[in-house]
Amino acid sequence: MNDEPIFPDYSANVRAIVPTLLAPKRGLGRGWMPEPVRDARQVVILVLDGLGWEQFDDHREHMPTLATFEGGAITTVVPSTTATALTSITTGLTPGEHGLVGYRIDIGGEVLNVLRWATSAGDARRKHEPNRVQPFAPFMGEPVAVVTKADFEHSGFTEAHLRGGRLFGWRASSSLAVTVGELLRAGEPLIYAYYDGIDKIAHERGFGDYYNAELGAADDLVEQLSAQLTEGAALLVTADHGQVVVGTDLRAPAAEVLKLTRYLSGEGRFRWLHARPGSAEELLAVALAQHGDVAWVMSRQELIEGGWFGSVVSPPIAARLGDVALIAKAPISFIDPADSGPFPLICRHGSLTSAEMLVPLLARAR
Repeated sequence: MNDEPIFPDYSANVRAIVPTLLAPKRGLGRGWMPEPVRDARQVVILVLDGLGWEQFDDHREHMPTLATFEGGAITTVVPSTTATALTSITTGLTPGEHGLVGYRIDIGGEVLNVLRWATSAGDARRKHEPNRVQPFAPFMGEPVAVVTKADFEHSGFTEAHLRGGRLFGWRASSSLAVTVGELLRAGEPLIYAYYDGIDKIAHERGFGDYYNAELGAADDLVEQLSAQLTEGAALLVTADHGQVVVGTDLRAPAAEVLKLTRYLSGEGRFRWLHARPGSAEELLAVALAQHGDVAWVMSRQELIEGGWFGSVVSPPIAARLGDVALIAKAPISFIDPADSGPFPLICRHGSLTSAEMLVPLLARAR
């Protein structure tokens, strides 16, 4: 069990990748990035959803191409979840700035599932317009070429974190590298590519033969993309979060905790408790007593003042958080009956452990 949470370094972090590549003179410069990217004239960013650094490092034999790339580990954002991390990658902002501060967030008393862009009442794109919930232009307002799954093209979350990008949808993963190659030869300076297979298999199958096979397939994709690189171009591979095997160890918050709670948001490994009026301090104490052995239990104010969401969290964004967070440090998940999917999840993420917070930043140039 991790005794200390991993704090996100928001300077050299996934949120700094796009600003560094688009406007290096405004920030850190490219010196913190892998050497092959520093002088590249064209860069392809490949986000392998769900590939944490520890999982990559433990399974290098299944990713022999990626294992030859230069670079190392960086931190993702808090919480270590897809909706928040992908938005930080594309906008270059911390979660406290862009406002998509979790998988399921409180918007005016309703819990919005950010990936599905839905509340308990269904599709929420009209009621909670994506460009209002997340108002900042992705890619610093540049019309960057985006190569992602065609199924995602018209979703609310795509509108929130990719709007303004020029979308090139793929229906078969074999098309991804071909499309990127065409864009490179057309002279695109920056291409953003996204692949979700590793995350899906880890959730549904856990680690094992299926996971190893998927790592091999993702590595083949990396090899195909490498083959498409033009002279002076580089491929930069990163991820949004890692994974922890939870399996069937699902725990409901204690009855004493739920008695003080109106509703829940967040996700299993970063579960927000929304206190009944006047009960926030008592809820924190009771949650700590009941779950402090398996979770980091923190108040909203502790997390904000500690800089976990970045140095800036405006009051409207703070209102999207709960009052108390159960952040799993043991390999468990906290149940919320309103948070369900089509199948049980074996691997999960969202918390502050090294397995979830550390992701690769690896590159190769031609």
